[in-house]
Amino acid sequence: MAIGVISVGAHLPERIVDNREIAAWAGVTEEWVAERTGILQRRYAAAGEATSDLALPAARAALDEAGPEAGERLAALIVATCTPDHPQPSTAAIVQAGLGLPALPAFDVNAVCSGFLYALTVARALLDGQPGQYALVVGADLFSTLMDRGDRKTVSLFGDGAGAVVLGTVPEGYGIHGATLLANGELHDYVKVEAGGTRTPLDERARAAGEHLFRMDGRAVREYAMTTLHKVVGQTLADCGARIEDVDRFVFHQANTRLLESFAAEAGIDPDKVALTAPSLGNTAAASVPLTLHHTHHDRPLERGERVLLASIGGGMTAAATLMTWY
Repeated sequence: MAIGVISVGAHLPERIVDNREIAAWAGVTEEWVAERTGILQRRYAAAGEATSDLALPAARAALDEAGPEAGERLAALIVATCTPDHPQPSTAAIVQAGLGLPALPAFDVNAVCSGFLYALTVARALLDGQPGQYALVVGADLFSTLMDRGDRKTVSLFGDGAGAVVLGTVPEGYGIHGATLLANGELHDYVKVEAGGTRTPLDERARAAGEHLFRMDGRAVREYAMTTLHKVVGQTLADCGARIEDVDRFVFHQANTRLLESFAAEAGIDPDKVALTAPSLGNTAAASVPLTLHHTHHDRPLERGERVLLASIGGGMTAAATLMTWY
């Protein structure tokens, strides 16, 4: 039984944060940000908004596009996020309540920026053997509240947003053909928010030290990304009996524009096949892949039979890739 993407949805906060604001916060020039990242602006949630407030409209949009039967036949709801509303309950439970859904499996997945593709693979497995059923997969993150605005190397990169897809049964030959997931936990220190869990409580000392804010070893992350993207993309294509030139469109996690340009050049990918949202949205973490899928589909609609490769790198360190044929 083939499982594929039936519909996509997205939601972005209204506030646009351009490089002028970033430059003022971080003590750099607008040109410095644009040259090094290729990012020109990003979106920030309004004060008081939580991750579920971004996830809900994206989920509703995906369900509406899938048709009325999708909500009635949902077998699972998975939210990929590393910025949940609360330590508990799951953000998925809050989204479930907001959508008015009946009892069904609803849970979060945290693989940082790879979370959406992890969740997509789990959802596909949950639908196996359930013809006619659907799964709702949401990627949503709200990084603006985690930013150290004086850290030019991170505050220039990240924004907020949410994207969602509905998975369902498609004809054989279409849908998801294969996926690769991996984690290199020995490198978990590359990307982190240190305080707020059981290892480092979020107390006055932690706040004073800035341990509640996002930290990243940018050089190490870039090296990991450039090496590991080749690995997961190559493995997924090999498992599916495909070559990189067989792919019609690439939807990568939007780490930053410069990194994607470098990877595409190394891999021999035609830049016209690479969907980009990083210049206008920045890095939206788990939301990045579904937001970019939504953008490219609505900018230049995917045609039936197009092969699409999705891939990501995230904290942990994690990586993932998925190959599908659009239906």
